[in-house]
Amino acid sequence: MPGKHQHFQEPEVGCCGKYFLFGFNIVFWVLGALFLAIGLWAWGEKGVLSNISALTDLGGLDPVWLFIVVGGVMSVLGFAGCIGALRENTFLLKFFSVFLGLIFFLELATGILAFVFKDWIRDQLNFFINNNVKAYRDDIDLQNLIDFAQEYWSCCGARGPNDWNLNIYFNCTDLNPSRERCGVPFSCCIRDPAEDVLNTQCGYDVRLRLELEQQGSIHTKGCVGQFEKWLQENLIIVAGVFVGIALLQIFGICLAQNLVSDIKAVKANWIKHDDGYKLLK
Repeated sequence: MPGKHQHFQEPEVGCCGKYFLFGFNIVFWVLGALFLAIGLWAWGEKGVLSNISALTDLGGLDPVWLFIVVGGVMSVLGFAGCIGALRENTFLLKFFSVFLGLIFFLELATGILAFVFKDWIRDQLNFFINNNVKAYRDDIDLQNLIDFAQEYWSCCGARGPNDWNLNIYFNCTDLNPSRERCGVPFSCCIRDPAEDVLNTQCGYDVRLRLELEQQGSIHTKGCVGQFEKWLQENLIIVAGVFVGIALLQIFGICLAQNLVSDIKAVKANWIKHDDGYKLLK
């Protein structure tokens, strides 16, 4: 109608999405920094930071690497998402969404390949566990990890107790002077519920006995088979965890991309006003 002005709502950056993404990444950032700090502290305690050549001395997996890598990735992503949302920085938001998308597709590809090449994955897992069995006494964190896995899954070695022949302290050769010769770590032992004090010598000389006699004192099943059995029994829980993580990643990507679109729309509107509604090339 004449005499009335039409008002058009200018595009705005959504505050809810912006601060939700900011808060989400603050938590992500703090957790990543905590993981990274734990990893660096553990390295410092083992003298790796003062002697970098010690890295090459590790024969198996150093669990501290897991904390450092995961903590580093989480810190970088958390920083990019947090600062990108707070400062409305499209470069950091794009970096966050692209990097998160890359991780998502790597996880998806890994899951598909693991399902298709199950036998190859099983062989690689055997090889991986046996490599760490060899290095059992070389690193306390690795030792604790192996002991936890063997106790949790009630197993011993990759395929069975005889895999401990790969370790110089436990092998059965006549030239082995170790008191642990022909034995297994205490984590292979079947614990007596009535036993209050942990017997760390329960695995001594156990592999000198017949297999049937061994079954009464140690776990004789391999960790690879027990891990597969555990996966089958907890398939719904494991799948639920992975789906939940995937949905969080997709949600984060969508939120970041939506924020980028809002920021671009607002900037385009500013330029449009400044240039007298000229078309930009």
